[in-house]
Amino acid sequence: MKEYSRRDFLKLAALGLSTMAFRPFFGAGNSIAQDMENVTLGRIAKASISVYSQPDDQSRILYTRYQDELINIYDEVISDKGPTWNPLWYRVWRGYIHSAQIQIVQHRLNPVASAIAGDKQLAEVTVPFTQSMRRINGQGWQPVYRLYYESIHWVVAVEEGPDGAPWYRIKDELLDADSMDYHVPAAHLRILSEDELTPISPEIPHHQKRIEVSLAQQTLVAYEYEVPVLETKISSGLNYKPDPDKPSWKTPTGEFNVSVKMPSKHMGDGQLTSDLNAYELPGVPWSSFFAENGVAFHGTYWHNNYGIPMSHGCVNMKPDEAKWLFRWVRPIHEEIDWDHKGLGTTVIVT
Repeated sequence: MKEYSRRDFLKLAALGLSTMAFRPFFGAGNSIAQDMENVTLGRIAKASISVYSQPDDQSRILYTRYQDELINIYDEVISDKGPTWNPLWYRVWRGYIHSAQIQIVQHRLNPVASAIAGDKQLAEVTVPFTQSMRRINGQGWQPVYRLYYESIHWVVAVEEGPDGAPWYRIKDELLDADSMDYHVPAAHLRILSEDELTPISPEIPHHQKRIEVSLAQQTLVAYEYEVPVLETKISSGLNYKPDPDKPSWKTPTGEFNVSVKMPSKHMGDGQLTSDLNAYELPGVPWSSFFAENGVAFHGTYWHNNYGIPMSHGCVNMKPDEAKWLFRWVRPIHEEIDWDHKGLGTTVIVT
């Protein structure tokens, strides 16, 4: 696949922005308003969700919305009907929907980079979702993963996509071979600036930072000295053992240290597939690993149900909070060595 000359880039960029600004590449069966600056949008993040007549799951079901449909959210409601760990409901057309499986999203198109600085750059998806495509010799362009809002990906090149507009080529860290790279519309991703990645309070001595996680309360508190600098709800691992020969999904307790940080992690089985039901989570943002079997703090784009166990062992966080923690914990990351290993910030899980 060819890369752009400067002249090619300018021509294709003009074409891409003029067409994609009005026809976001969300896939078949979805539409979206052109002017959404002042609209709160939610994406259905599971197979189906019921809309109720009241903010109460015992009230009458009015209709059903399905995975990746976009809904307008008119208001937030704290319901005394619960659930207790997450009483937040949204008022939508004709009724109410619980927030647990709704991802709040935006639709923002971005300037297209004319070239990638160095070998690769991090980029964030800024539309509700975008369909990635892979070019296969003799078969043309084929769909692969859907990439979701606030997921983070490694961009390695700007190239011509299936619609003739600029698309970014994505290097998936779990699929190392170049033949496994895939592409997404460039305007759907925002290249991260260096300022967004600088460490937070690196001057604090190593032994004066710590993280405490309470599985009973489903909370996380980060301390500098003895002062809390972040307090939030999380979702830890489910108390479930899927197989007698495999470890439990419950987040392990004890004292640990952050050892490895990865700004973009593909979690799942590592299959190239367009099946939305497959266990594939590409671009999991801001992972800070601290225990065996790949247990990490990381951002979550597939649910919004913090305060109750939801995961396969990791500590699920809101993406913006996971990003803050990633920048705050040691070992301090450097762009030339993102996977630097070291004895980092203390983590206490009880």
